[in-house]
This record gives sequence, structure tokens and C-alpha cells, in this order.
Amino acid sequence: MQKFKFRDNPNPKGPRKKVWKKKEPTPSSSCAPSSSSSSSKKQTKKVWKKKEIPRNWLELPRDVTESILQRLGAVEILETAQKVCTLWRSICKEPSMWRDINMCNLCEWEDGPSESDPLKMCHSAVDRSCGQLRGINIEYVANDELLNYIAQSSSQLRRLRLFNCYEITDEGLIEMAEKLPLLEELDITISSLSEETIEAVGRCCPHLKSFKWNHEVYRVPDIQCDEEAVAIAKNMPELRHLQLIGNKLTNDGLQAILDNCLHLESLDLRQCFNVTLSGDLGRRCARIKNLRHPNDSSNDCGFIVETSDDGSFEQGIPLWMLDISDLSDDYDCYYDSDISYDDYFRKYNEDWEYIG
Repeated sequence: MQKFKFRDNPNPKGPRKKVWKKKEPTPSSSCAPSSSSSSSKKQTKKVWKKKEIPRNWLELPRDVTESILQRLGAVEILETAQKVCTLWRSICKEPSMWRDINMCNLCEWEDGPSESDPLKMCHSAVDRSCGQLRGINIEYVANDELLNYIAQSSSQLRRLRLFNCYEITDEGLIEMAEKLPLLEELDITISSLSEETIEAVGRCCPHLKSFKWNHEVYRVPDIQCDEEAVAIAKNMPELRHLQLIGNKLTNDGLQAILDNCLHLESLDLRQCFNVTLSGDLGRRCARIKNLRHPNDSSNDCGFIVETSDDGSFEQGIPLWMLDISDLSDDYDCYYDSDISYDDYFRKYNEDWEYIG
């Protein structure tokens, strides 16, 4: 057997030196996993949401809480807010909360429990003001006794609004005016008061700047009366704002007002259909900064004032909706005792809506 010799290379079968080489990524490893593997190894991204901590209203600064509660009406404060917690009850008793009192929607409480009697709530609100009362708005329930109580307790009163308060008499309001020399704004909307009240208010309240004397709805426009306008002209020369919605004054009454109330900045004559703003009278009224004409819309009055499209009296209005003073002596008027008030109202409620 022939033998071979390795010349210079020793043992070829000896251990070889290992050389390490960085492994290149294969296409399968760099690509996205297959659909089968993604479904099994699918990861859900976690979304972290900040945990909301319930707000504790008791931690609000006291003055902030007071500012919030002042935005409520007096009835809401007396019937609900002050019963929430001790802190709120303490704030609701502070006199600063009762410098301006808004007693609206009191008619809703007339049939309620005795502690929710509207007149008692009015008394309670006035008491809490501790003589600091500056303005008060009362709807429906005011009477002479309440006005006298307000006047005795709040001689610094500046603003008074009485809406649809038929229990107030001329004597009651005159007695109140005598005790309120600082009164600046008076709003009497829908009442049974006469021009005597206007004269007394003008005499007793020399600082009066704003006067609203708005009549009940559905007035007969061809009935003319300047007594109220003359009373305003003679006794309220410092007026800046005058509102006479639905008044029966004529051009003569308006002329008297313009001649004596030289500082008027606003004049509201909506639904005053006996007035004709033309000629010299129209030019004088045009100088007033804010003038509302007889035919201007009355939708923002807060009480309904309706006539026919031509400005004349609506013939379909039932007699019970008229003032007796609006009927002339030769007007045949009778009352049928067999027909109740509710029956009358039911008959006409589809055509007429009364907004209190």
C-alpha cells in the first residue's frame, strides 16, 4: 500500500480556529409576523386616564359660594339652598345676600304648606336684609300691609317693582311712598291704581329717575285719558326713563310730558294708539335716545298686549277682559250669571293666551 507524506503541513486533521461572524437578520425575522401569529400574540395598547376626583363644593372660598347663591331667587334660597348644609345656611342668613330681593312666581306657593306662605316668605326675606335692602321685585301677592312693612324696615330702598298686585290700594302705595324719599326706580305693571298715586309718588320721591306705569292688557284704544300723563308731567320732572305701555294718553298728554320732563333718555309708548308721532311732536320725540313707537313689537314686555293688525281694538275679546272704565255710558253691557268665569276662559283660550 502506497504511503503519502505531508511535506510541510503538519496534521491536517488538527483543530481548526473558529471565526465568529455577526448573524445577518433573515427576511422572515425582519418582516411583520404572520396573521396566525399576530392573532395569538396580539398586544393591546393600554390607555391611562386620570382619575377624576369628585368636587367638594364645601371647599370653595366663602365669597365664591356667596356669589353663586346670590344668582338664585329669594324663593329658591328660602325653600331649597339654605337647607343643603350648615355652611350654606350660614351664608344665606347674611344681610349682604338680601340687598336685592326677587320674589317672583310666588303664586305657585299660595296653596302650599303654611311655612311656605308667600307673604311670610316676603317678610322673612326683608328681615334678613337688616335694613340693607336696596331693591325688591314682588309678583302677584303684595298687599298694603306688606308694603308698609317694607317701608318701615327699608328706608334706603332705591328700586321697587310690583307686578300684577291687585290687592294694593292707592292709600297703601301712597303711605309707602311717604316713607321712601330715596326711591329712584318704580315699576307698577298691571294694577288698579289711579293718577293720585302718581302725584303722591312724584311729590314724596324727588329722586325718581325711572317710572314704569303699564296698564292691563286689552285696552280699548279709542278711549282717551290724559290724567295720568298730566300727573307725570307735573310731579316727575327729573325722569330719565318712562314706560307707558297700553296707556290711553293722547298727543296733548304726551306734549305735557315732553314740556316738563326735559331729561328723558328713553320713552316707551308701545300700544298707545291715541298718540300720533308726526309733525313737531314726532320731531321732539325723535330727539329721545331710546324711543319705542306705539306699533313696535311688545313681545318682550313680559305680559301680553294684543290688538288687531290695524291697531284697532280686537272685537273678539270677551267683556270680562275689559276694564269697566273702558266702556262708554251708551255701551250695552250685561253679565250672564249662568256662565262662569271658567266657561268664558275655556271658550277663548284657543285664541288668547295670558302671560303672567
